[in-house]
Parts: sequence; C-alpha cells; structure tokens
Amino acid sequence: MRLLPTRSCTPGMRLGKCIHNEEGVILLNENVELTQGLLNRLMQFGIDFLYIKDGATDDVKIEDPLSDETRLRALTEIRTHYRQFMEVNSRPKLSKGLVLGRAFGNVMKMIVDDLSDKQGTLIMLMNMNVLNNYLYQHSLNVCIYTTMLGMVNGYSKDEIMTLGIGALLHDIGKTKINQDIIKKQGRLTPEEFAEVKRHAEIGYRLLKDEPNMPLLSAHCAFQHHEREDGSGYPRGIKGKEIHDYAKWIAVADSYDAMTTHRPHRLAMLPHQAMEVLFAGVGTLYEQKKVALFRDNVAIYPLGLSVSLSTGETGVVVGINPTAPQRPVVRVLSGPDGEKLTQPYEVDLSTKLTVFVTKVLEM
Repeated sequence: MRLLPTRSCTPGMRLGKCIHNEEGVILLNENVELTQGLLNRLMQFGIDFLYIKDGATDDVKIEDPLSDETRLRALTEIRTHYRQFMEVNSRPKLSKGLVLGRAFGNVMKMIVDDLSDKQGTLIMLMNMNVLNNYLYQHSLNVCIYTTMLGMVNGYSKDEIMTLGIGALLHDIGKTKINQDIIKKQGRLTPEEFAEVKRHAEIGYRLLKDEPNMPLLSAHCAFQHHEREDGSGYPRGIKGKEIHDYAKWIAVADSYDAMTTHRPHRLAMLPHQAMEVLFAGVGTLYEQKKVALFRDNVAIYPLGLSVSLSTGETGVVVGINPTAPQRPVVRVLSGPDGEKLTQPYEVDLSTKLTVFVTKVLEM
C-alpha cells in the first residue's frame, strides 16, 4: 500500500489501513472507498496521511510496534487519568490502592514486552487515528520512541521502566493548564505561551509524591523542555545539568510534535522533521541523542512515494535497519514518467550510486 498526504488523495481511492478512534473503535474499515466528504472529514480530524491500496504495492504490510491490546490499554489509562487530573482541584480517585505509578507501571510492562520483540527494527509511527485529544496519542508515541531508544542504548529493565513512565507522563502538567489554551486553533500569544510553559513544573509536582512513582520519572516531566545551551525552561539548566532521560524525551517529544498534525500547521514527513532536529544539535539537543534517534527511526516510511537520482520514481517497500536513509524502493515509473510494465526493486543500501532525491505526494 502507498502512504499519501490526505490532501493528495482523490475520491475512489481505497483505504489500506483501518482508522480507529481513541477507544479502539473502527471508524473506517480497510478497503473502504473514499469520497470527497470522507477526505474532508479526515483532514478536519487532523489526519494528514493515509495508507492507500494501489494494486502495485498492496503486498507491503505496515505493522504497529504495539499489539492492539497494549495500545488500547495504554490510551485508556492515559485518557482516564489525564481526564481525572483535568477536574478542577481534584486528584484521581483510585480504588484499592491502584495508584498512578502502579497503573502506568503495568502499562509499561506491556509496552516493554511488545517492543522487546521488535528490537532491531526501525520505529515507524504515522498517526492514523481520530483522537479527541492530541495529548493522549502524543504521550504514547513519545513513550514508544524513548523506550526503544533506551533499549538500544543498553539501559537495564528498571531504567527503561523509569524512562518509559516518565515519557508516558511527561506532559501530565498540561492537564492543569487552561484547556482552551491547550486546544487553541492557532498560534499562542506570548501570555498564553507563558501559561503553557508552566506545565513542566506542574507535572513534576503532580508526580514527585505519587506512590510507586520513580522520582526520575517526575524529573522527566520537569526537564523535558530544557535545552543544551540553557535556552529551555523552566529552570534554564544546560548540558550535563539535564538528566539523560529528559534529553531522550526532548528529542522524541519534538520529533513527534513535528510529525503530527497541529491546529496551526500540517504534519511534517519524517525526513523533514529529522532535518529540523539536526539543525538544533549542540544548541537544543545533544548530538549523540539525535544521531541514535535518526539511526532507529524510519526516515522514509513504508509506502512513501519517492523520486530517485536516476529520474525514476517508486515506493518504499523495505527499510534497512543498518542504513535507514537508504531504503528498498520498488521502481514503478521510468525517467520519462511512463509506468513500467515490469516494476523492479532496488536496494539503496547496496546500490550506492543511487539515492532518494525527493519525496513525492502522489
């Protein structure tokens, strides 16, 4: 199947992957024929990319790094506890000792088990779900990225659990910020941005005294907006003063925000967001963290249409874990733009004279 910007899709195309809501309910099934009305609604819901069946790449399978059970459980816990925190002057009313730390610790065990089976594969997350609150999916995505990076970096299981819980809850302070500001359709005023910046310290204060909550997980919430040169917030600490866990989350948080639809802008493609991250190396982010992130994320996701240096065009059908910038491409059209009667595949990790020159929208 092919990955296309929703704005480039046309009526009559068939959906390649189901679209769910945040509760796991299927809204649109695979194989549904898209109408202009459906496409308009999907864009309104902030879904900027769709997997489309095209006959030439239908054998390309897109796997979720998490099982359906784990993803639904994680989103349910995030949604439930975040909504409880959003209630004015309230803390979650938890029964029989099921405190926040234990609840998310159980979720993290499921996430770690799922991702342990995926070690050695590149992370590829494209938002295909209709959510009422961006915060829920973003929190889970950041957790997936940082957990996998913790594994690659050689962290122990306990360290990965602490890092992952911190990633899941890094934005929990936003539950205590005026939700009209959080959900504002447009850029924030300086006063509104100053209010949003309070979420880092609020998150730390919410988490630090929670039973079964690692203190370093609370510091992930506190420090994930600090930057290498001291230009971050809330304390303006820099370099080695920032905990490593917060540095991983800072990279994943920024990347996921850029590759997800926001009210004031469309989602970037992975390779575009990666360029922005590298532009911030040394000033905003630690070089080692960004480099390891790049080496473990699918910069050219499966199904992406690309143009090659040969003038040919095709679709990414394979990802090389040791060379994510050089995928396997199924060539569908020649330099003259004519469709090939016999498409063929080229592995750019071995064909070093050929490279991707452009990402196409069709």
